[in-house]
Amino acid sequence: MYGDFAYVYDLLMKDVSYPKWADYAEALFKKYCLKKPKLILDMACGTGNLTIEMAKRGYDMTGIDISIDMLSCAMEKSTQLGLSVLWVCQDMRSFELYGTMDAIICGMDGLNYIIDSTDLAKVFSLVNNYLDPYGIFIFDMSTPFKLEKTLGNNLFYEIHDNIAYLWENKFNKKNETCTLDLTFFINEYEDMYRRIEEKQVQKAWHIDDVLSTLEKSGLEPLGVFDAFTENPPEKTSQRYFYIARKQGNGGFQENS
Repeated sequence: MYGDFAYVYDLLMKDVSYPKWADYAEALFKKYCLKKPKLILDMACGTGNLTIEMAKRGYDMTGIDISIDMLSCAMEKSTQLGLSVLWVCQDMRSFELYGTMDAIICGMDGLNYIIDSTDLAKVFSLVNNYLDPYGIFIFDMSTPFKLEKTLGNNLFYEIHDNIAYLWENKFNKKNETCTLDLTFFINEYEDMYRRIEEKQVQKAWHIDDVLSTLEKSGLEPLGVFDAFTENPPEKTSQRYFYIARKQGNGGFQENS
């Protein structure tokens, strides 16, 4: 999975403000964590941009991803910056850690790549297993509206001096998945270009199904918000953020 795509992934993400993502996470930490988190797990960390941004802010970060190529890019970045981050090649449906985490995050619609409800329950159960009783779980998902109406059955492209890409999507209403077909052309020498093709599938998860799966996995939902706010989600929202904690923490209170 991913392979050469890992080395052009950051081109697709060039407009993402990782400091904004980190600011939002820290605001949620302050409000919902009983203690200030130190140990944080970033699931499906990709090339490590958000993980590294959090490490810059003093958090003890662990990043897991299923792609060794993605992690190689992440390790190169953190090494160049002199940051100590633990990078682990693991599938988030079956990951193992040495202890609990004060917070677990999964950004950039990483959980949309889980397309089976049984697998989603596996991820949430593992989060419940490794999450500190006073910690929180923060993740986002691209919304059904975004996958069907914004991305689905559309073609996007960009052309630069040394690279160009085509991004064609197809939404399947029957199983509510969006297939993403990406083709990159990379100028490697004079007029010679290398072609990289990548196909991915994302699931359009509905809020009720996600909340139900969280609860069945031993997690208590604390909120579902429109992107980077604490506003209620809307039908036309492009991204939802979910917050959850372990069930049965009777002593929980919001931090002031």
